[in-house]
Amino acid sequence: MVASCPQCAAEVSLPEGAELNELLTCQDCQAELEIKELGDNSAVLEAAPAEEEDWGQ
Repeated sequence: MVASCPQCAAEVSLPEGAELNELLTCQDCQAELEIKELGDNSAVLEAAPAEEEDWGQ
């Protein structure tokens, strides 16, 4: 299954058995992506949320 990268519109191949909220990397632009919707033959990807610094608080 493939989906479009929301950053650069390149096709991103999803691994067999991909699951919701799984993180992927676009091979073209290196954007971190998250699977937000999965259908039988389609998927929706969004930019993964940026991780904030955790200073132990």
